[in-house]
Amino acid sequence: MSTAPHPLTTTASGSDVRVRFCPSPTGLPHVGMVRTALFNWAYARHTGGKMIFRVEDTDAARDSEESYRQLVDALTWLEIDWDEGVEKGGPHEPYRQSQRHDIYREVLDKLIASGAVYESYSTAEEIDARNTAAGRAKQLGYDNYDRTLTDEQKAAFRAEGREPAWRLRVPEEDVTYVDLIRGEVTFPAGSFPDFVVVRAGGIPLYTFTNPVDDALMGITHVLRGEDLMPSTARQLALYGALIDAGVTDFVPRFAHMPLVLGEEGTKKLSKRDPKADLFLQREKGFIHEGLLNYLSLLGWSIASDRDVFTRQELIEAFDIVNVNPNPARFDQKKAESINGDHIRMLEPDDFASRLVPYLVGAGVVSTPPTDAQREMLAKAAPLVQERMQMLGEAPGLLGFLFRDVETYDEDALKGLPANAAEVLAASIQALEGVPADAFHAEAIQAALAGSLIDGLGLKPRVAYGPARVALSGRRVSPPLFESMELLGKDVSIARLEKLRATRG
Repeated sequence: MSTAPHPLTTTASGSDVRVRFCPSPTGLPHVGMVRTALFNWAYARHTGGKMIFRVEDTDAARDSEESYRQLVDALTWLEIDWDEGVEKGGPHEPYRQSQRHDIYREVLDKLIASGAVYESYSTAEEIDARNTAAGRAKQLGYDNYDRTLTDEQKAAFRAEGREPAWRLRVPEEDVTYVDLIRGEVTFPAGSFPDFVVVRAGGIPLYTFTNPVDDALMGITHVLRGEDLMPSTARQLALYGALIDAGVTDFVPRFAHMPLVLGEEGTKKLSKRDPKADLFLQREKGFIHEGLLNYLSLLGWSIASDRDVFTRQELIEAFDIVNVNPNPARFDQKKAESINGDHIRMLEPDDFASRLVPYLVGAGVVSTPPTDAQREMLAKAAPLVQERMQMLGEAPGLLGFLFRDVETYDEDALKGLPANAAEVLAASIQALEGVPADAFHAEAIQAALAGSLIDGLGLKPRVAYGPARVALSGRRVSPPLFESMELLGKDVSIARLEKLRATRG
């Protein structure tokens, strides 16, 4: 039996590379799905090839237009663009499987004419009964019984009102291919029986529609998840039939990307895990640059000593053959740390504008922000850009600059020194001596340091902690002296007075 890969396997490279992303629109986009889109996109951009985005929406019970729109939203937000497909069109329209039934019927007719597929009338119960009678395990499934049906037998089944399914006549030989990530893979002869490509009633299955679409759209590289690897043998068998029938003239290269595991590292990241929810991560405050960077690390690296890089650097360096076949673990803390690195890479104006939706969503600023609020944000944003990992931290860090402090965090109050009232009183006295027109960070720091550190002999943490809590209501805030400058002398002193009054 032959174990060599199909001689017509594509050798496409450079601008001839064509990859595809073909999800089913069910549920919310999750990070595993988006990682698949990302690696296909990165490979297309690296080679100068094309990415095709089509939708496998033939499961009417589960597919939804809402999920489709969310898929488009997810890719658009991450700036994963495509060259052909839904929303853009192209030479192989339509790009929704639900609109391609006539195309599938034409291909089926060609396979029927070439003898690659045959009518099958066996029911699941009949297959089980034959296996039992032959002493075969039921798990072995279909026994290729219908391969040799006579015309009389077929006519008899049709007379009973049965409609045939169509099965591919699987070659009785080893199926071998070279996985771009995992190396040579062989499925021994007899590993799988003749399989259904079109159900009774003319309903095409995934094992048919997916390779047919790839063939007709000229897909040269099928880059997909490891969980789909068992279906590769069937796809390769079908490709041989499609070539013989004149539907295509080459077999694509395959690469199976590693699983994405949960943080515990023992099982696949569940679609129901909040960390897998792309939009929940966006709501928490990921920027697209940071999340794109982290997702690319789930199975690939730009260098052994480097985790942070730009979109363009990813494109220049990415090659599917360098993807690690071992499972990748989703690490939320590392993802957020990388996001923080990308936040610090933003231009100040860009960073400030990206904070607006989070401040609006928390009711910190109006919709839309007033001119005064935008001015305050422009001044305040540089104070927190170096210390934020997630944009969702903005309301907590900056809210006190836009509204009065109504309550104090419990941990902030617990951290106040026993002499907080004395420290606050000394702070107020020191600030009252700073002229309103000179109420700037350097003058504020000098006044407080002279009174609290030099005068009372306090350490900075004890000296400035009460003022920080008074101004922001929190134990952690933007730089204290700059925050006071933004709030102004009257507001700063009023907030110190308010907390002092609660300390007795």
